[in-house]
Amino acid sequence: QVQLVESGGGSVQPGGSLSLSCAASGRIFSIYNMGWYRQAPGKQRELVATITSGGSTNYADSVKGRFTISRDNAKKTVYLQMNSLKPEDTAVYYCQARIWSMSANVISDYWGRGTQVTVSS
Repeated sequence: QVQLVESGGGSVQPGGSLSLSCAASGRIFSIYNMGWYRQAPGKQRELVATITSGGSTNYADSVKGRFTISRDNAKKTVYLQMNSLKPEDTAVYYCQARIWSMSANVISDYWGRGTQVTVSS
């Protein structure tokens, strides 16, 4: 059973920083793209940032220059460093990964359960 488990998040004042991490576990043959998405109350889930297995990154315009995505392939972990946080960054943040599962022998998209990030004074 492949699982993605997020950690980090919490509450911070505007201008502050938070760090998220997400570790994949289970019988995994390979991990391809990994990413972070977020969903604010009453809004659709949106892409925050993605990173390929080779380290190429893509960011939403709203977070460019403030957020940094990275990954450690050996640890099967993706990170999101969030700086200069704004109230509009408040959302539940979800980890996503495209994984080739040994058990199912298929490539599928997996999601974490989400972690709350609240930016408020």
